[in-house]
Amino acid sequence: MATQTKYPKAFSHIGITVPTIKEAVEFYSEVMGWYIIMEPSTVKKEKETAIGQMCIDVFGEDWEEFEIVHLATSDGTGIELFSFPHGSKEAPEFNPFNTGLFHFCIHDPNIEDLIAKIVSYGGKQRMPIREYYPNEKPFKMCYVQDPFGIVFEIYTHSYELTYFSGAYSK
Repeated sequence: MATQTKYPKAFSHIGITVPTIKEAVEFYSEVMGWYIIMEPSTVKKEKETAIGQMCIDVFGEDWEEFEIVHLATSDGTGIELFSFPHGSKEAPEFNPFNTGLFHFCIHDPNIEDLIAKIVSYGGKQRMPIREYYPNEKPFKMCYVQDPFGIVFEIYTHSYELTYFSGAYSK
């Protein structure tokens, strides 16, 4: 019996490197409402455990330890926050034109209040709130950034609803 290999895969989690775990947990739990599913912990470089070996496989040998915490969104998507003691604490350069991760997006029907809360916690609103279908449908979007310089997008509606009617074809 052949297994079907062409089907939409589910999104599991995203890993984000932040300057400090404590400040990032405060921002993402207070502002975004994401909840902790595994408390902050320190991972040390070692080869005796599966997690230690996996981290060496991914990060190589040039590290000694890092902090990590696991959060989850309302739909169960995981948010993995990392903080490396000797990593850069500067905001990443925003360059959407180069290959690589550009942004992630969340949706919240209360976009104005969420943006105000992001700004009140030290984040930024990068553009005015825009409508995909002005005077037709209440679908809005806006790019923001967290206090650490990580850019993300907010939609008022799900991805499927936003693009189902062809947002670019009007």
